[in-house]
Amino acid sequence: MNTIEKNVVIEFEEKKSKFIGYAKPITTKYEAEEFIDMIKMKHADASHNCSVYRVIDSGQEYFKADDDGEPSGTAGKPMGEILTYMDVHNIVVVATRYYGGIKLGAGGLVRNYAKTAKLAVLEGNVIEYIEKKNYLLDFSYEKIGEIDSLLESKKELVLDKEYNERVTYRVTISNPTLSLLEEMKDIIIIEI
Repeated sequence: MNTIEKNVVIEFEEKKSKFIGYAKPITTKYEAEEFIDMIKMKHADASHNCSVYRVIDSGQEYFKADDDGEPSGTAGKPMGEILTYMDVHNIVVVATRYYGGIKLGAGGLVRNYAKTAKLAVLEGNVIEYIEKKNYLLDFSYEKIGEIDSLLESKKELVLDKEYNERVTYRVTISNPTLSLLEEMKDIIIIEI
């Protein structure tokens, strides 16, 4: 399964209409909806903010395409077909259009919304999707160096660190890293 590596923004003009494409890697349906709402607020003055997302959230696949006022099937559907063709999941794409006064026709809309999605996905750099989950790690102070070294070498995300009687990290890690942590002694791992 593939996704994109990073958030991106692309832009181009077609017959005086300005297209802005936003793409973001996501892990939940909620995150997709939130991103779409944010872009719609940012570009409230745009003619259209068409969107598509494809995400596997808790084992369930969600796919939603929205034409946002463009003729039915001319925006969200072609963007969704690009995600399917490029075989990317866990991604949301929003195509913002500022109408330039020259009608593009149904074929022109389909081509330009598909182009927006494709350019955004390519710019986001397609990578293999590695599922990551959130965990609490609880360990003694003697383990700090070893655990920090492991998390850094695997490029894992440390969300929070607390130092009390023992050390507690809140992390987002992949299954291979989890396996390495489980092999260590004197560490408590709790999925959150």
